[in-house]
Amino acid sequence: MEIGRTGGMVVVPVFYEVDPSEVRHQEGQFGKALEDLMSTISIDESTKSNWKRELNIGGIAGNESDDVKNIVEHVTRLLDRTELFVAEHPVGVESRVETVTKLLNIENSEDVLLLGIWGMGGMGKTTLAKAIYNQIGSKFEGRSFLLNIRELWETDTNQVSLQQQILCDVCKTTAFKIHDIESGKNILKERLSQKKVLLVLDDVNELEQLKALCGSHEWFGLGSRIIITTRNMRLLRLYEIYQVYAIEEMDESESLKLFSWHAFKQPSPIEDFAKHLTDVISYSGGLPLALEVLGSYLSDCETTDWHKVLEKLKCIPHDQVQEKLKVSFDGLKDFTEKQIFLDIACFFIGRDRNDVIRILNGCGYFADIGIKVLVERALVTVDNRNKLRMHDL
Repeated sequence: MEIGRTGGMVVVPVFYEVDPSEVRHQEGQFGKALEDLMSTISIDESTKSNWKRELNIGGIAGNESDDVKNIVEHVTRLLDRTELFVAEHPVGVESRVETVTKLLNIENSEDVLLLGIWGMGGMGKTTLAKAIYNQIGSKFEGRSFLLNIRELWETDTNQVSLQQQILCDVCKTTAFKIHDIESGKNILKERLSQKKVLLVLDDVNELEQLKALCGSHEWFGLGSRIIITTRNMRLLRLYEIYQVYAIEEMDESESLKLFSWHAFKQPSPIEDFAKHLTDVISYSGGLPLALEVLGSYLSDCETTDWHKVLEKLKCIPHDQVQEKLKVSFDGLKDFTEKQIFLDIACFFIGRDRNDVIRILNGCGYFADIGIKVLVERALVTVDNRNKLRMHDL
């Protein structure tokens, strides 16, 4: 955005399609945004009156150009009401948003803060990140949400396009063209360091992605927040991101409510289904994806067949759930890590971690390292009794 001078008056071109009469008379969309602005910044009543009067007669005096920039930047952000679709039924999202927002410490810290949202596939990391983005986005001078980075990070063209998207989203301009990854890093550092930025990087699975898209703290202006969703805890540690929210499974009440919305189009189950509730909760294991898929799937089945369907799904999981979870297994780089995962799944769930390590090391698997990788990828957990656990799905 540029502010120029014409005939002693300051001309303020705004990106948004706002009726000029709305600006002159402070009405409609512009008027509401201006009123919101006036209530959030520290200026006295006489200054407010002067701003409104000057806008009403067509502009603001040239020696108040700094004030104009302030008005334009704030009003532009207030007019930017673009929100991401979170979920058809965002059960349990609000409480988790509140928890993560506290970790971000937006109001009280001018430091640049990077935060990871970590957990297995299907747990709702992206859903949570979208909800946070919608709630706090207006507090920043620029914001960008990059979705499905893992899938897009396959060609150099897509890599550059992701850098370009950040630049366009934050700076609201296409004037700067990025030609390759390395030059893109320099451009992003130069442009983003001037702004308080909210950046969300969704489904990150490689260190190079972080290096190319969010560089270091020096890339961003004071008060910026970068949120990274990933299945790989080790990736966050390598990048020295120590503020991490491990996304929680849904409890029984949340599971039942989410399932009911998708199965019955209401927040509670119908009476005929009461005898199947335990099976549904057990099968899903608090995984939102499984609850959504299972609810939608069973909604098309006769109630009398639900028991048979659930028994089948326990042996042969639904393709949509299976494919989502399989990504983490396919992402294992080492054959022995995959083998350790399969051995645990088949033989060692509930066994002491140290005992399993000794057994698998006897097979030449270096299991102490392998199990650590599986835990970091959210494929295996270790409970407080040092027993190995794994999600049923």
